[in-house]
This record gives sequence, C-alpha cells and structure tokens, in this order.
Amino acid sequence: MSPTKNVLAVVPPHMGGRKAGAGLATLLPDGVDVTVVETVDEDPQALRAAHVVITALSPVTAEHLAAAPELELVQCASHGFDYVDLDAARAQRVVVCTIGSSSAEAQNVAEQTFALMLALAKQLVPAHTALAEGDWALPRLQRSLTELSGKTLGIVGLGAIGQQVARRATAFDMTVVYAGRRPVPEETTDRLGGARHLPLDELLRLSDYVSLHTPLTTETRHLLNAERLALLKPSAFVINTARGALIDQDALADALEAGALAGAGLDVFDPEPPTPALRLLKAPNVVLSPHVGGVTRETVLRIALAAVENAAGYLTGRSPSDVVS
Repeated sequence: MSPTKNVLAVVPPHMGGRKAGAGLATLLPDGVDVTVVETVDEDPQALRAAHVVITALSPVTAEHLAAAPELELVQCASHGFDYVDLDAARAQRVVVCTIGSSSAEAQNVAEQTFALMLALAKQLVPAHTALAEGDWALPRLQRSLTELSGKTLGIVGLGAIGQQVARRATAFDMTVVYAGRRPVPEETTDRLGGARHLPLDELLRLSDYVSLHTPLTTETRHLLNAERLALLKPSAFVINTARGALIDQDALADALEAGALAGAGLDVFDPEPPTPALRLLKAPNVVLSPHVGGVTRETVLRIALAAVENAAGYLTGRSPSDVVS
C-alpha cells in the first residue's frame, strides 16, 4: 500500500458529522491521510487529492468526480448508490461500492417497514390524533381496521432487506410473494415460508401489501407509475422504505385521493426533504416518516463500520465487495 493514499470521509451532521468521522478514521490503515468533511464540496483541495471517497448519502456528482483526478474508489455507506453519478464514475474508471452484502441496514429497514404496515392496518395515526382531540373515534375507525394475518405481502426486491421483511411476514402468518430480475435460490425461499417469485404486474394484482426494496436505477425510476398502481386492489397498501423515486408520487397521490388504494406508508421521498407542495403530505390514509429506516444508533454504527472495512480492504490490496460500477 502506498503511504500517500488519501481518503475523504464525508459524514453529514445527521450521521454524526466530523466527530463520528474522526472516530472512524482511526479504523483505516496506518499511512492513510484522512480528511473528514460534512459535504463533498467543503474541502476542494482534499477532494482533488483523494484516492478514496467514503460518503454517507452525500451526493458525488460528475463535477465532483471531474475535480478528483486521483480518485480510485467511491465507497457508499449505504445499500443504495443512486446519489453517485455512475456514468461519470465509469467514464473515469472509478470503482463504486455499497455495503449491500453486510446487511447493516436490513434489520432496521425491515422493522420500519412493519411499523408502517401496522400503523396503516390499525389506523394508529388517525386514532391517536382523534383521541388527543377528544374524539372517541372507534365507531368511525372500526370499519377500516384490519389484520396482517392471512394477507399477501408482495416484496419487490428480495435482497438482504427484502428477506428480513419476508422473515417477519411469516411470523405474522402472511403469505409472501416477490418480484425481481430472477428467482432467488430455493433454499432461501424455503427459509422464508415458501415465498413465490412472480412477475411484477401479477404480484401487484395479488398483493394486499406491496413493499419496495429495490435499488433506484434508470430502470426502476417510477417503477410504480399510474398504470401499475391501477393494478392494485382498492384495499391494498403501498409501503416504500427504499427510495422515493421508485414511485410516481403524483400518481400515488391521485390513487389515494380517488380512493383507488387503501393507504400508503412512506419513509422516503423525491426529493428529500420533500417540498411543502408534495401532495402526499396531505393525502388520505398516509403514514409518513423522514427516512428513519437506516438511522438508529445501532444501524448507523453497523453502516459506518461496513463502509470503512470495505475501504480499508481496498487500501490494503484486497478486492472490494459490493461493486456496482
């Protein structure tokens, strides 16, 4: 390993900022010069000299890549990678990695998924709001209360996170179906209660709950558009804890406002934070959370350690894991 390797660690304030970054820097190999910033633009000189950038959801654009002629690796501290310009990275022969195989986020995203599902099934938000305002809303809400047991959960993307969701679904006595580019191994689906692989459109027609767990790419942007949302039952719920742009947000608002869907649970938006004009903020029977699916104390630590471990391996001559570009 060259003693002159430079690492730019980008740790936004909500992920712990410079203090957290300084602690993680001690885990990188000796002889590595680490600069900790809170945005990629903060230290142009450090970006220019960087051989490795570790970024926790802070965008790495084509302009950033062009300003970093020494750059060899962008390590995303996340399962997703849509905030890195992959085309520009490929053109510059910069490797881009995630922490996908670490499953660092899987536990909490799966828990958040079920928190949203349960909140919708049990009408927790309108029940709380009504009771706090002195309204004993039981007669009104009773008609829309439902159970998860016996329902069909359609999981779009049965990767590490999707599998954690499927495991929990079997504990709730739900039937699991999934869509993806290809079926997962039979031994995996056996562990998940015999989850069946279906084409996406068939999954949408069949499911009572649809939960998205696929990366955001050119192909998956607006995966749930107006036409696909129309395939869902009027009694179905949509859950998104992956990326906001997987859903056409206006089309989802249209469906909810028209009563064509029973509800939606959303932890992600496009853009983030959402603008006040986003119709989903006021759509009926929507439960919202501000992208908290990967930011518990436990999850943040696992994410950071996984990202640093992969980057450290690269700096010591190992091939990096979870290469996406």
